[in-house]
Amino acid sequence: MFKELDPLLHSELRLAIISLLVGASAADFKELKEKTGATAGNLSVQVQKLSDAGYIRVEKSFRGKYPLTTCKITKEGLKAFDNYVEALKDYLRPKP
Repeated sequence: MFKELDPLLHSELRLAIISLLVGASAADFKELKEKTGATAGNLSVQVQKLSDAGYIRVEKSFRGKYPLTTCKITKEGLKAFDNYVEALKDYLRPKP
């Protein structure tokens, strides 16, 4: 009947993170925080969940003396996002 929605992407913040990364392919933590309006703690938890699922890759480095956390979407993350969008479209299509 209806396609199953990915529960990992069905969270507003995680969906926002993935959506931003689909468009940009990579973003640093500060940028994600500003664009989502999330607190640092909440964003950190949600980024970790997406990373654990293999949807994003988190790279830690330094910009000068300051730590820099960069998130990049993976092929698996792109596929999960595409599947999620298709499942949503299925919900929105009129049923006979």
